[in-house]
Amino acid sequence: MTGQQREVGGVTVYGVDVDPCTRCRHWHGDNDVIALRFACCDQWFCCFDCHQALADHVPAVWPQGRRDVKAVLCGACGHSLRIDEYLACDSTCPACGAAFNPGCARHYHLYFEVDEADYGR
Repeated sequence: MTGQQREVGGVTVYGVDVDPCTRCRHWHGDNDVIALRFACCDQWFCCFDCHQALADHVPAVWPQGRRDVKAVLCGACGHSLRIDEYLACDSTCPACGAAFNPGCARHYHLYFEVDEADYGR
């Protein structure tokens, strides 16, 4: 795998142009500070586009029955969140209070098996 990697909270995060808070070439706004663990390879990437650029396989989403998996990383403090915790966090890290990009909700389906109720949390 080519690209860049960065250690955040004891987790290796892969991406394209990764900064210390897990921002990347694709998502680099002030509140784009999460990384995601992919179900297909158990590796952490800054975003779906970074996975597409660097991984040699098709991405897979976490099934609804696996919401207890720690698959979201706060790039501001390194806290790992369970999927259910992330979906209910109101775009704020429960550990450090960092703001997450609320627009990420538009991309839940790229990472998690979701239904309409997940968007209304």
